[in-house]
Amino acid sequence: MTSLPARAGRRCHNVINPLHSTVYFSPDFTAELAAIGIEDASAAYFAGRAAAFGRVGPGVVAASFYNFNYESVAKALPAVWDIASPEDVLAARARAADSTLRRLLGDEALSSDAMAEAARLALRATEGCTRHARPLYAAHADLPVPSEPHLAYWHAATLLREHRGDAHLAVLLDAGLDPVEALVSHTATGKGMARKWILGTRGWTQEDWDAATDRLRERGLVDADGELTEAGVTLRKDLELATDRLDAAPYEHLGADGVERLTELATGFVSTALANGAFPAGLLGKG
Repeated sequence: MTSLPARAGRRCHNVINPLHSTVYFSPDFTAELAAIGIEDASAAYFAGRAAAFGRVGPGVVAASFYNFNYESVAKALPAVWDIASPEDVLAARARAADSTLRRLLGDEALSSDAMAEAARLALRATEGCTRHARPLYAAHADLPVPSEPHLAYWHAATLLREHRGDAHLAVLLDAGLDPVEALVSHTATGKGMARKWILGTRGWTQEDWDAATDRLRERGLVDADGELTEAGVTLRKDLELATDRLDAAPYEHLGADGVERLTELATGFVSTALANGAFPAGLLGKG
């Protein structure tokens, strides 16, 4: 393995992950899932991201997604599989990824040498990933790699995202942050999902949010205004550094030159996607 510059893997992940994530905010995804009978937005998301597991119930999803309220998941699963099979959901998700990337990047970018190169590099990085204790990554790693370069790139981005995400959950557990505490402290950094979006999608109430804030305050991690204290800033920094260590393997496998080039290519793609409205306004922040 090759030693990488500090935080090189995180920087690469940070420009790969948004292009993966944009599919779940895309009207194309909503339309494709509705076309196979899943019209509820929450059920569509749970099904779309969990379909690689097969016909799982709410326990698997609440455990592996971490920050969703179990009761809200149970409203959708396992009933959603009586509407559409996991195989049908995966096919609908692939169609949504295709149309979303075409809309946000354009056909020329999808057929470009740059996209083919990005797909090769990202897939090469995934060769360094490991399945143990990484359920969402492992489930997606069992899926076939699409033949089209832009879908292969999206597939690789999914693997890299879930590989880091699974590791991050272990770090959150070690830090003693429950699902709502993790959300509150991340939002307090100003880099996480805004509170109104969390309460609208994760199944938690304002009372849950306030109680979690109180618990963080008792630990000295947030102040009276809900802002991170020095200890809270340090904790969030340490969480990311620990996640970096657990997620180093794919980027070390790719090597410094490959990571630098993949970061460059991914930055270009995600910049175009963001400029074309990949995410709704107000998604990130403290509001």
